[in-house]
Amino acid sequence: MSPYDNLRETLVPIFAFVFAFGFPAIIIFWAIYTKHRERMRLIEKGISPEEARKYFTSVERRPRNTSGALKWGIILLFLGIGIFVANVLEQYYEFNDGISFGMIVLFLGAGFVLYHFLSRGKPVNGDTTGINIPKN
Repeated sequence: MSPYDNLRETLVPIFAFVFAFGFPAIIIFWAIYTKHRERMRLIEKGISPEEARKYFTSVERRPRNTSGALKWGIILLFLGIGIFVANVLEQYYEFNDGISFGMIVLFLGAGFVLYHFLSRGKPVNGDTTGINIPKN
């Protein structure tokens, strides 16, 4: 038994407690402090909370991609097909791992291309023209 075993038995719970409760407490404190500092600067500038709230809510936001589930469905489907084809080629035709990885990447790329062609003419957020023009 080394002289440091007793020290380890003492320090491990202390460090576990600090990492489990200390870091989240520091993050929460930092978030509250930052919000307080922001409010104090608004008060110094003479801006009322209602004006600040109106300003931050009036900022135009990017339109949401409503076909995100379609994208991930196609990508995961093609990933599964790529893994399946790679395993079949490796097992029955004794290809090496480089070919398997290439097949998986090839099918993932095909999935992205298919998603691009499927979502190319769809309107974004109620736009009825069918043309996706990014707003600057």
